[in-house]
Amino acid sequence: MTAKKTVSGILIVLAAVALGVGGTYLWMTKGGLPGLTGIVKGGGPAEVKVGEEKKLYTCPMHPFIISGKPGDCPICGMTLVPVKSSGAPATAAAGPAGEPKKERKILFYRNPMNPTVTSPVPAKDEMGMDYAPVYDDEGGGEGTIRVDPNTVQSMGVRTTTVKIGELKKTIRTVGRVVYDESRITTVNSKVNGWIEKLHVSTTGEEVKKGAPLIDIYSPDLVSAQQEYLIARRHFGQVKDSPFTDVVNGARDLQQSARKRLDYWDIDRAQVEKLEETGEVRKTLTLYSPFHGVVVSKAVFDGAKVMSGMELFRIADLSRVWVQADVYEYELPWVKQGTAATVTLDYIPGRKFHGTVSFVYPYLEGKTRTATARVELANPGALLKPDMYAHVELLPQVKGKTVLVPSEAIIRSGIRNVVFVDKGEGRFQPREVTLGFEGEEGAVQVLSGLAGNEKVVVSGQFLLDSESSLKEALKKFQSAAGDSPKSAPGAPATPTSPAASPGKGTGDGSSMKGMDMGPSTKGVETPAGNGKGR
Repeated sequence: MTAKKTVSGILIVLAAVALGVGGTYLWMTKGGLPGLTGIVKGGGPAEVKVGEEKKLYTCPMHPFIISGKPGDCPICGMTLVPVKSSGAPATAAAGPAGEPKKERKILFYRNPMNPTVTSPVPAKDEMGMDYAPVYDDEGGGEGTIRVDPNTVQSMGVRTTTVKIGELKKTIRTVGRVVYDESRITTVNSKVNGWIEKLHVSTTGEEVKKGAPLIDIYSPDLVSAQQEYLIARRHFGQVKDSPFTDVVNGARDLQQSARKRLDYWDIDRAQVEKLEETGEVRKTLTLYSPFHGVVVSKAVFDGAKVMSGMELFRIADLSRVWVQADVYEYELPWVKQGTAATVTLDYIPGRKFHGTVSFVYPYLEGKTRTATARVELANPGALLKPDMYAHVELLPQVKGKTVLVPSEAIIRSGIRNVVFVDKGEGRFQPREVTLGFEGEEGAVQVLSGLAGNEKVVVSGQFLLDSESSLKEALKKFQSAAGDSPKSAPGAPATPTSPAASPGKGTGDGSSMKGMDMGPSTKGVETPAGNGKGR
């Protein structure tokens, strides 16, 4: 009794499966989709001749679905698209009037359900669909893919023409006004002594060259004056002597005493007054050797000074430096002679123009910036040291160069790739070598592109997703060899696209998540079409 029930149950299940399959077939061919006219067997994009009175629609992913009305695909839910009428036979292309038709060469065969899987010979996929031929006039160049123009338009793919011109860039940064180091001088004392009078009493005071700074009393200066007067009197006494050695010795002694006063910064006027009066002065005056502003003062009235001690620091502000911070990735742009414009917040509308005179050969470790020195004239001392300034550096690449928009470049971190529009829906990934990046996103291309070519600037990633460009790009980057040839009489076995030029690698990713029908476990599947899912 139990065996009879088991057999009956199996028969009932088989009958239900048969009815379900038959009902599904009738629903899809007749009543399942309004206007559905049939299922086209075979794998390639269906070439359906459309009359003038009736227009047919098909699914982009399932070309065997044909409908007489607009609607959605019953398998994947995609919107049906109009079927284009077939023109000339697939094996020949019509030439100009009066010329014979040109035979079209088949490069390889492509799986219509997974375009990344190709074969050098005719083949069928797991569902028995024929592979579609790809002809040499359909963009069979290395890495080139083809997308239906309607799909390209719906994805918003935009292109632009590669330009040839001069690359310009504006580097905007901040800087600090500092003293011109070549215009700073230090006044110090060369003798020990005491300050009797201070002529410059405040920091920031402007002094002229030759202006008095201090009156200093020094025992060494007093002794030097006395020695000079004695040597001078002695020479006056013996200068008429008949003994030349005596005269020369007295002259040398006088000159030596005179040079000592010079070396201790006693100016000529004080020495001449000493010679005129013959009186030793208690104090002598030190004068400014430079015109500028006192930026540092280390002494006061009555202070004791030691030899070598810094008394004043004087800076000339008629010219100043602006030290601009430049990030390391911008350093190739900045060179000696680069034009610069400096503005300050406290003087709106006023611009100071100069050039980069020096780029320091090291970086600041914390900020990762280098310093570019800009020399500027400073009329009226408007630029004051330690002010912050806005700096615009205006470098320029000399000569003409190939330029593309930055958005046209796909940067993988290892390679830089652009997609070249070859026309008629064909796109070719091409590796390029980049140079500098200029204003408004313009990037210099050193190799890989020529002028007047068209590149994709919008929709690259949608294009990649729609047409499996990632696989084509892998093929383009790996630069694999020719497809292996099948032996005569061998079964048609699909090969991975990496084995022939212009084909992507096939991992069957586009079939994931789809109902593949009966299990294919244990059935040998073509290589590279997603076996084992």
